Amino acid sequence: MAKFTSFEDIHAWQKSRKLIREIRYICKRENVCRDFAFIDQITKASRSISYNIAEGFESGSNKEFARFLRYSRRSAAEVRAQLYDALDEEYISKQEFLDLKLQITEIGKMLTRLIQYLHNQTKKPSNYHTISTIETI
Repeated sequence: MAKFTSFEDIHAWQKSRKLIREIRYICKRENVCRDFAFIDQITKASRSISYNIAEGFESGSNKEFARFLRYSRRSAAEVRAQLYDALDEEYISKQEFLDLKLQITEIGKMLTRLIQYLHNQTKKPSNYHTISTIETI
């Protein structure tokens, strides 16, 4: 059984980091860069995904980790909703929307699976958060 020894090992964290870079790139576009409220909201929400994964991992308990993963999952849903706004405002193309929506949906599913796993492990003592395969979470 594989073990996470740091939050950087978590595939959902890795994917959320990639998403942040893509969101920041979009926010630098000329047609977007003046919409300060949109930029602030979508960057905070996208960053919150990875930040909560990291903070939860370092909490030291599966219960706390799962709680922070739920925060991350809610932030992922917020970003997904904001992508619709970006599409409606023509900040992104339909194809960019579909690609980003697929990414954020995948991250949400990964977080759900990890939350379910941790919920099932709450009665098992462990020094590390373990999973059967890192790629599936």
